[in-house]
Amino acid sequence: MDEEEPKCWPHDVPPCQWAEMLELLTPETRRRFLKQIAGAGVVFAIGPNVTAWAQTAPGSVKPTAASAPVQTADVRMKINGRDVSVSVDTRTSLLDLLREQLRLTGSKKGCDHGQCGACTVLVNGRRINSCLSLAVVHDGDEITTIEGLANGDELHPVQAAFVEHDGFQCGYCTPGQICSAVACIHEGHTKSDDEIREWMSGNLCRCGAYPNIVDAIREAAGRGA
Repeated sequence: MDEEEPKCWPHDVPPCQWAEMLELLTPETRRRFLKQIAGAGVVFAIGPNVTAWAQTAPGSVKPTAASAPVQTADVRMKINGRDVSVSVDTRTSLLDLLREQLRLTGSKKGCDHGQCGACTVLVNGRRINSCLSLAVVHDGDEITTIEGLANGDELHPVQAAFVEHDGFQCGYCTPGQICSAVACIHEGHTKSDDEIREWMSGNLCRCGAYPNIVDAIREAAGRGA
């Protein structure tokens, strides 16, 4: 059975007059009609008139992020103990600032939706998902990434515990796991294995090294990390 045509579309209107007729339709009806003709391949028979109109008609195209003017802001932070001043696009996430502009690539971009924890960093001692936080809101903050935990060649106790207990396999999630583990210990959420698992649940390990991660955190906490 043939697909039903828009009820408002006259059968006797030739394609050469479609652009003029579209001007009389509501934006919703125009969009529905254009989707139908595009899906049927009719747009190739119409010529450039309708497609050009569709690109310029009021209400048919909304401004894109690429066409919006870029706004920047000067941001000052202390990152891994060093004062940093940088000009940043106000739309830039903290994660992208760290990775793309400052080349601190230890923090990983996993899901980019705040669901996997691979981007976890410490801001003023608290763990956050840096992919969900705009860089400009951290003006004046102190930020610690995985690169700032070790003391020269001496590993942080949590890092050393992860190595000792083989708390990683592919290693992609490990920087976020370690940053989150440092905060978890400082927060005092290591009284039991169940508590560690609960408070580390925001950091996913696709390799399934969770038992070893729990062991590493428990030992690091016992060492007073």
